[in-house]
Amino acid sequence: MDTATSEYLFCGDFFGEESIFYEIFAGPFTVIDEHTNMVLPNSFDAIGLMLMIRITHEHQLIMSRRRIPCLDSYLDKVNLSLWPRFKMVFDMHLSSLRNANVKTLWEDDVHPHYVMRRYAEFTASLVHLNSEYGDGQLDLNLERLRMAVDDLLIKLARNFMRPKLQTVFLINNYDMTIAILKEASAEGGKSQMYFEEMLKTNTAIFVEELLLEHFSELIKFVKTRASEDTSSSAGAPTIADVEPLVKDFAGRWKAAIELMHKDVITSFSNFLCGMEILKAALTQLLLYYTRLSECVKRIGGGSSLNKDLVSISSILYEIKKYSRTF
Repeated sequence: MDTATSEYLFCGDFFGEESIFYEIFAGPFTVIDEHTNMVLPNSFDAIGLMLMIRITHEHQLIMSRRRIPCLDSYLDKVNLSLWPRFKMVFDMHLSSLRNANVKTLWEDDVHPHYVMRRYAEFTASLVHLNSEYGDGQLDLNLERLRMAVDDLLIKLARNFMRPKLQTVFLINNYDMTIAILKEASAEGGKSQMYFEEMLKTNTAIFVEELLLEHFSELIKFVKTRASEDTSSSAGAPTIADVEPLVKDFAGRWKAAIELMHKDVITSFSNFLCGMEILKAALTQLLLYYTRLSECVKRIGGGSSLNKDLVSISSILYEIKKYSRTF
């Protein structure tokens, strides 16, 4: 750019004819074109190609600010050759995800999958390169890539025999992807928003599965019978219905919470994500138990179980204790 600028200005001043510049530079342009035409068909680096597109755009801006038109047609030509190649390489990435062999990729491990990490870092780089440009076409391509990788991830998750492990696998991958995308772009993007939504959904599923492992009878009762009117319905809960639940909870709730804590610690790669999930599970448990306690209070003679009821403040204390664990 600097050489072309000074030569172009010199030609205008010395010869009084700017067109001479193009005769002088015909040779250098040919050499550069030949080199580009040799290198470009062998490039499979989508990020490198996008960097070239951005650099070329910046060069066009510099020449425009200088009000020197001598490289306009050359830079346009470079741009026109880079975009189709980028699109072709990007489509190859997309195709490799869509045609991936799930059996060979699957590993019996709930930690983030290496394909997902590659996807996250690849997407993060392109999101970063697009942050100041807002290229709609690139956004659209990234959305297609996101759909393909999510489809592959769900197929991989289905290989786990236990539904709970499927959910843990998805949470670990979504959490890792969000962390990498956040580093690239503070405002996030469509992909990040989607993965955050999926993380939220799967966290709720995991919380329910975790609680059912330890408190299935309590949850079943709360969901089906706790809200029944004790005064009018013949099938309303009785002392006989709630006493086993109250005593069972009183006898092992602390041990169950400790088991849940160990389960979460070993399941999730990101400690902070695991602690948030444990906190959500304990909060949900508190809600279930509060509903059971309220039901007991409504039953005639329910006060006889007061000595067995665990106080809400005791459960809250345990929740705070585990929330502080670091």
